[in-house]
Amino acid sequence: MKILVAIDPSSAGQTAVAQVAARPWPSDTIFEVLAVVETSYVTPAELDDWTRHATTVAENAATELRSAGRNATPLVLNGHPKAAIVDRAKEIAANLIVVGAGNAGDIERFLLGGVASAVLRHAPCSVELVRAGALHSGGWKVLLATDGSPNSLAAAHSIAVRPWPAGTEVRILSAVELSLTLLQSTMEPPYLNSETMEVQRVEAMKRAQDAIRSAEEILTAAGLQTSESISVLIESPKQSILNEAKEWGADLVVLGSHGHRGLDRFLLGSVSEAVALHAPCSVEVIRTNL
Repeated sequence: MKILVAIDPSSAGQTAVAQVAARPWPSDTIFEVLAVVETSYVTPAELDDWTRHATTVAENAATELRSAGRNATPLVLNGHPKAAIVDRAKEIAANLIVVGAGNAGDIERFLLGGVASAVLRHAPCSVELVRAGALHSGGWKVLLATDGSPNSLAAAHSIAVRPWPAGTEVRILSAVELSLTLLQSTMEPPYLNSETMEVQRVEAMKRAQDAIRSAEEILTAAGLQTSESISVLIESPKQSILNEAKEWGADLVVLGSHGHRGLDRFLLGSVSEAVALHAPCSVEVIRTNL
């Protein structure tokens, strides 16, 4: 597994390194710590100083990861962070990009949010936005949001292959939005008669239950403790996931980047981005079928 850890000198960048160092990863995972000098904001006279600073930041981060037993190397590139991160991930065939999404100042948060959004949309692989949280060695609370799509199953597999500490629990959430179900199946406005509405509700519930069962099989086969939750007809999928993460106190949310067909892909794609940018904890968006 190859992980590209994109950092800057901000608190968010340092949070990403600390969180990555504390996470459970497969033993053969390789980390590359990338710091990008944004040349559009640096004069030629300042470039050497900025490059030296970025090199120090990247080397210190790699040292921190190596101290935690990780195989890590630093790298400094010049250019625009959005493009540099995505291009480097393609170049090394990264499996996961990790970027910070911490609680810095308003301007920094705005700029970092722009980078995070661009990486989420254009990355060739899965992406995690890391937020500050407890650096504990005990069990994790991992929330898996699933719709039964291939990327959702890939998200379940990504959780299953990691060496989680004892006491880790994975809660499997399937959020069903009836209006979306009606739109997909009939392409008519959602003011149908009660009988049709009930048929659609039952079918939506079955899909949610099937999605949970499929994910549960993957996770229990890996020896993980699971629980489940289904949200139907109450809120949008995005809000259901955000609320569940907050109320349960999740340490990490994992979800696929999109669903089955074109409409699913657009809507669930926006859900994954919204969850990643607004969740109270770190979020991984798993992408496989590019």
